[in-house]
Amino acid sequence: MSSAETEQPARRSRAPIAITIGIVVALVILFFIFAGLYADVLWYNQLGFLSVLTTQWIAAGSLFFVGFFAMAIPVWLSIMLAYRLRPVYAKLNSQLDRYQQVVEPLRKFAMIAIPIVFGIFAGVSAATRWQTAVMWLNRTPTGQTDPQFHMDISFYLYDLPFWHSVLGFASAVVIISLIAVLATSYLYGAVRFAGREVRISKSARVQIAVTAALYLVLQALSIWLDQYSTLTEQNDPITGAGFTAVMATIPGRAILAGIAVFVALLFVFAAFSGRWRFPIVGTALLIVASILIGSLYPWVVQRFQVDPSAKSLEAPYIQRNIDLTRDAYGVADVEEIPYNATTDAEPGALRSDAETTASIRIIDPSIVSDAFSQLEQFRQYYQFPKSLDVDRYTIDGQSQDTVVAVRDLKLSGLNDAQNWVNSHIVYTHGYGVVAAYGNQRSADGQPVFLESGIPTSGALGQFEPRIYFGDSSPDYSIVGGPSDGTPVELDYPSSGEDSNQTYTTFSGDGGPKLDNIFNKLVYALKFQSEQIFLSDSVNNDSQILYDRDPIQRVQKVAPYLTLDSNAYPSVVDGRVKWIVDGYTTSANYPYSTKVGLSDAIADSETPPQPYAIDQINYIRNSVKATVDAYDGSVTLYAWDDQDPLLKTWQKIFPATVKPMSEMSGDLISHVRYPADMFKVQRTILGKYHVTDPGSFFSSDDAWITPDNPTDDNASTASLQPPYYLTMQMPGQKTPSFSLYSTFIPDAREDSRNVLTGYLAADADAGSTAGEKSDSYGTLRLLTLPKDDTVPGPGQVQANFDSDPGVSQQLNLLRQGQTSVENGNLLTLPVGGGLLYVQPVYVRSTGGTSYPLLQKVLVAFGDQIAFEDTLDEALDVLFGGDSGADAGDTGVTPTTPPTTPPTTSPTDPGTPTSTPTPSPTSTSPPSDNPELQSALNDARQALTDKQNALQAGDWTAYGIADAALADAIARALEASGQ
Repeated sequence: MSSAETEQPARRSRAPIAITIGIVVALVILFFIFAGLYADVLWYNQLGFLSVLTTQWIAAGSLFFVGFFAMAIPVWLSIMLAYRLRPVYAKLNSQLDRYQQVVEPLRKFAMIAIPIVFGIFAGVSAATRWQTAVMWLNRTPTGQTDPQFHMDISFYLYDLPFWHSVLGFASAVVIISLIAVLATSYLYGAVRFAGREVRISKSARVQIAVTAALYLVLQALSIWLDQYSTLTEQNDPITGAGFTAVMATIPGRAILAGIAVFVALLFVFAAFSGRWRFPIVGTALLIVASILIGSLYPWVVQRFQVDPSAKSLEAPYIQRNIDLTRDAYGVADVEEIPYNATTDAEPGALRSDAETTASIRIIDPSIVSDAFSQLEQFRQYYQFPKSLDVDRYTIDGQSQDTVVAVRDLKLSGLNDAQNWVNSHIVYTHGYGVVAAYGNQRSADGQPVFLESGIPTSGALGQFEPRIYFGDSSPDYSIVGGPSDGTPVELDYPSSGEDSNQTYTTFSGDGGPKLDNIFNKLVYALKFQSEQIFLSDSVNNDSQILYDRDPIQRVQKVAPYLTLDSNAYPSVVDGRVKWIVDGYTTSANYPYSTKVGLSDAIADSETPPQPYAIDQINYIRNSVKATVDAYDGSVTLYAWDDQDPLLKTWQKIFPATVKPMSEMSGDLISHVRYPADMFKVQRTILGKYHVTDPGSFFSSDDAWITPDNPTDDNASTASLQPPYYLTMQMPGQKTPSFSLYSTFIPDAREDSRNVLTGYLAADADAGSTAGEKSDSYGTLRLLTLPKDDTVPGPGQVQANFDSDPGVSQQLNLLRQGQTSVENGNLLTLPVGGGLLYVQPVYVRSTGGTSYPLLQKVLVAFGDQIAFEDTLDEALDVLFGGDSGADAGDTGVTPTTPPTTPPTTSPTDPGTPTSTPTPSPTSTSPPSDNPELQSALNDARQALTDKQNALQAGDWTAYGIADAALADAIARALEASGQ
């Protein structure tokens, strides 16, 4: 037997093996895909939003098949017709003959495969545009029309993007079909080149000419739609159609659309007459017309008519841009208030603002995270976020600004104990909310907690403290089903020194159940962990919790929303709820200027965020969402039920968004004006506070947000973030929870760091009674006189740093192993001017150090005070009669105020913060034991303070300082003074 004969059976025997392996591999891949899809079904179904997933699948799947067949069928028809109508006896050159010999064995396969491949790509492309399609099918009129074409604005939001997508897709189909016709016709001799002559068979001529005519018709429609696109295009100096666009570009595009239709008819004529000269000349005419009418004529109008008189000619179009931009960003109704700010701190000037000054937040949420960790973390497997949140609670009948955070898990803190069981079965949740008064500090500079401890206790009452869903939760946890009935989930450790720990079992409905082998297998594949399938800790009562970040959960159930970069926790109706703000956005609002969303929200505390649609020119805070920290349940509320985009999405995903009337009063009382939307609005108002077209054109009053003066990274300047405060703006009758930001001149126009504007939003949504505040969202813009010189944040910070008295005290605070950190520089419109307040923190350089609030800087105009408490600083600044003594905002009311560790400039070793009576000055009788005891205590407290100062131990320093004050008080009382 020959070697060839032996090799042939061997090849036949290997073929089934290869086929089998290929089938197995394909089945494994398909099972992985199926497992992922099935896991999504379980997740959405458990959360109650399965319709969101299925609607997306149906929409994307339908568009895939539409795109597939819309591409595959025309391409197949083009190839098939070109082949069927080929010349039977065409003379082929030797090269084409060789091509046919290669292609012919694969012809049948290629005629099917080529359309399928193009169809798949087209289907995928169409599926990605499911949102555009379903929005068009469910479009909602806005009731407003554009000023140029008088079309309802919904045409630009829904119709124009949809038809542009359809025409773009159809043009691609026709181009590919035309290429397929030309290739097939050339391959089979219907199109031949004989020297300079091109010979085309009649059938090929008809097919090519009709396809070309169809393409030109599509281009005509596209050019016609481009008229409307001018209203969203960027032009100089505005977005939208200006004088040149209205007078030249728009009519020019209408003319070009007509020419394109005419040329298309010439191609149809050529299909039957065989005269290619007419469509060729027509195509040349179209190219020349597009240059002359589409480019040259608008340039001539702009250069010789508009540029010499741009200010007057562009004025009505600039006004359109101003009006529609302000409307699109929700700033059309901003209350502009002229504010002639005084810079002289007169005695009693703050008397009318006593309630505001008593509420000033001196605790900086971006600094005190380490203090929260040191005082309230308790165990290494807990953590607090780097930057905390500001909320407000009603305490003893008064609204109180608070700095809040949840005590979340930190699995990396387990160190060597970080195994699969501990990471996913035992350590499953954080515990408790920690909240501190925003306007108080303890005797030694620590935050004063109104809710703290483990178990949690305080002024917030009883609530479910377990945090199974947070922004730092593990990737997944398996809960709810101990194998022997004994709880295994660590609930909380003992708050004392002993090692007692409390365990619990999750009793909610927070994730898909692992109640059968198939579900276990699916999630073992999803998380690539065989332990999920094999562990005896997983049984039929177990649930798997994943996708636990509040923002991520809301995004999955509401894919049409752009979400705020920060979710904040609140104790609402006995539960910890994460509150997430959702925005509906668009980039197609006519005459509205686009902004980069990621750039607009970036500041010193918020890095740029990646967004699917970054360039926007319309935004509404249409949805308020909550995520339950215990069971992960997501609830969407229609906050702006008049928003046309939200109405459209409610048609697409019915019954997924609840009306605002279903929000509890407790929830409404914690809803606040969203920071990211406010940042976008302040970006717009920096330029669009100007409503006069002439002034806008001259750009003589452009503003920007100042850089954060406390940002330590000097190489990358970043904007000062907006701050939440309770304050009373001019025009308000009482103080309210607000969000504010300041403006300085645009450095391109004016390099002075002086205040030009002050923007504040009423951020208080309502009370616990459940009524939405009528003033919520009201924007008030204080405009300062242009000839005034109220210093801006950067200038004030520079004044602080260069003031000799302040510098001296700061240098004393830096003695030993300590550093000084400047807190947020707050600006408040009080006393007829603008008051700056900055807390100053001292931190030991030791490894377990945390910041202590030791001093408060205040400034009014060019006057500065640097004292232990805010009240003292205001009294110094306003001549001891500030009228602001509504309450000691510097320390806890129940503890005497402490003085930071300063020393006498003449004797660095002698503390001067607290005056002490000389034992000889009072001549105390030797038989007064109470007085003698008090003096002994005072002497010991002085020694303790000195030792603490030298060691850089500010906690011990504060305790000794408080003991000294108490001893002095007892000495004075014992001596009858």
